[in-house]
Amino acid sequence: MANYVVIAGGGTGGHLYPGIALAKALKAMDATIEITFVGTRHGIEARVLPREGLPLKTILSGGLLGKKGLGRWVSWCKLPLGLAQSLGFLMGKRPNLVVGVGGYVSGPVAVAAWLLRIPILVHEQNTVPGVTNRLIAKMADKVAVSFEESRRYFPADKVVETGNMIREEFAKEQEPEAWQPGQPFHVLVLGGSQGAQSINAAMMEALEPLQGVKDDLHIVHQTGEKDEARVRQGYEQAGFTARAEAFMYDMEEQYRKASLVICRAGATTLAEVTATGKASVLIPFPFAAHNHQEHNARVLEAAGAAEVILDRNIKGHKLAQSILDAMQHPEALQEKAMNSYRLGRRDATLRVRDVCRQLMGAAT
Repeated sequence: MANYVVIAGGGTGGHLYPGIALAKALKAMDATIEITFVGTRHGIEARVLPREGLPLKTILSGGLLGKKGLGRWVSWCKLPLGLAQSLGFLMGKRPNLVVGVGGYVSGPVAVAAWLLRIPILVHEQNTVPGVTNRLIAKMADKVAVSFEESRRYFPADKVVETGNMIREEFAKEQEPEAWQPGQPFHVLVLGGSQGAQSINAAMMEALEPLQGVKDDLHIVHQTGEKDEARVRQGYEQAGFTARAEAFMYDMEEQYRKASLVICRAGATTLAEVTATGKASVLIPFPFAAHNHQEHNARVLEAAGAAEVILDRNIKGHKLAQSILDAMQHPEALQEKAMNSYRLGRRDATLRVRDVCRQLMGAAT
């Protein structure tokens, strides 16, 4: 009888894409494994999973952190409903394993799995774990962490350090090529799956001080839906060669081309940045739970792989200077890229896959 795995979580690309990477690794190991994701209708999973050919079961769920008034009451009401839906689904499917990849939706699914005595694996992407993962880790059989710094938040006997799961296309052992003056300088700007308005605004402000090098620049900018038209128009009016889109699916190709990445500091983004060995300018999302994005970013900064600019300090002239410095000092840029590559955990997905195999009772 084929093994059946449920992967619970989502809401953002940072939670979803590690789950997709794991699903593909499990399928590559054993094509007979059945996999279903559990998420919500409103998360990024509802848009991305159909493109990936992966089934999605939706439940009611909502986060409590940062919610007030009616919003908090609605989230509380969703909890028992989501748990009931999870119990019904798991009782019907009887999976061999439930994997929580983060996000509030993984909570009720993990609780249901614990009640039904189904093995549970939690995967934590960030240096500072969120509330959901801290709670369900108490019920989990194993906790896979991406950073050594995360160990102290979980029961020591359950923790396995694996790195953050990345899709197979990012896992190639391919050292970054050094950028040389005279070549096009590719800047990749990412605001996460939802976009980042402060980064978008700063890039628009940066175009004026970058006018002198615009013929050497090629910018690829993931804007989020709200700012797509405005940012695209800004590049066109300033005469820059740029691709501005709300969301991009060809990310591996864009990382490989990039000379410099300007982005938030979500754990999955950083896993991709380091796997491909890219120098970066990191602008942590200031409202991330427990300020985990700044903690993530400081790890790369300490390794000499990135420059960190706090969101409150992000201005156009500052971003422009970071780009100009990178272009004017190619040797320093390449050193950052190599430091980034050394941090990359290109085997992380296979490590988590092996933990799954152990929990499912297969031979190692």
